[in-house]
Amino acid sequence: MTPEKLRAIALREWRGLPEIPFVRDTAKPVADTLAKVMSGLGLKDRLREEEVLQAWAEIVGDFIANHSAPQRLKDGVLSVRVLQPTVHFELDRVWKPQILEKFKKRFGARTVREIRFRIG
Repeated sequence: MTPEKLRAIALREWRGLPEIPFVRDTAKPVADTLAKVMSGLGLKDRLREEEVLQAWAEIVGDFIANHSAPQRLKDGVLSVRVLQPTVHFELDRVWKPQILEKFKKRFGARTVREIRFRIG
């Protein structure tokens, strides 16, 4: 006999009543439900945009995140505002392929297809 059955028998005898088993936790992650609701409202792309914008600092690191800010994601093009021309040059010419690859790995190749940096 399993320990659970022995426990149930002992409790039933002690209490004089049958033990009612606890209902298992049926909680579901909010993200699953939210994705379904947003999709039903036609706002799935907006939810994905927010995920991409929030992931910017994590993907590019603190230094780049302090000198730039993602503005929007539309049709697979991520627009990023950059504070200084030198940072713009570095990001556009040197780091752009690596940043784009990280976004594609995390969100899929169709979500972020291109990154455009703008000074401002």
